[in-house]
Amino acid sequence: MSLWTATGCTERSAASGIENPPPIIVAAAADLQFAFTEIAELFEQRTGQPVTLVFGSSGHLAQQIENGAPFDLFASANIAFVERLRDKGLVLPETVALYAEGRIVLAVNRDVEIEIAQLQDLENPLIQRIAIANPEHAPYGLAAKEALLATGLWESVEPKLVYGENIRQTLQFIQTGDAQAGIVALSIANVPEIRWTLIDADLHTPLLQALAVVKSSSQPEAARAFAAFVNSEEGRVIMRRYGFVMPGETLE
Repeated sequence: MSLWTATGCTERSAASGIENPPPIIVAAAADLQFAFTEIAELFEQRTGQPVTLVFGSSGHLAQQIENGAPFDLFASANIAFVERLRDKGLVLPETVALYAEGRIVLAVNRDVEIEIAQLQDLENPLIQRIAIANPEHAPYGLAAKEALLATGLWESVEPKLVYGENIRQTLQFIQTGDAQAGIVALSIANVPEIRWTLIDADLHTPLLQALAVVKSSSQPEAARAFAAFVNSEEGRVIMRRYGFVMPGETLE
């Protein structure tokens, strides 16, 4: 898990109505690292409300909330984790909202000279290590597994798989060459070290991403304000730029 804290110099928070408010703590799925960092910076500029972003796999973050972690808002890569917390009374049910649909891509380290343009190419014996996020707790890893199962490739490539704790670590395996190829989120794929190909969304369960305010939040109104900003047009412009599909829209 990584931690990022927004900083700012405005004196009054429109979100909380107090001077120098403490940061809200947002538990965010790792596929949101680039998009939410930008959104949090803009939110703070607009409101003066600091934001601390804690990134990890959705399953691990949900478990931390169940164990009492002091998060104010949970942004999951899979609505199922938010619904589980809602059913346990751990998030405010009226704040549960979809904010995006994610996509997965086949990513290849640029130093790999083998042609890897479709999932079937992963069976090439020269490809020895393939990275995906752990499907047990990472929604993008589960989507990767579903795509490999749907194409009949799971059994042949499973011995080559290396698992990242979250989708950001999975990308790092490919960036460093520890894995020659892998399946990662489109939202974090535009990095210099890799080339990527979009994977057909019909090969996996839709990655419906949802957020909710944590019931134990010490700053529920500020958390609600950040959630609303994510789903505002300003927030959605940023999300679209990182390849997310907005609720009710399709990927162009």
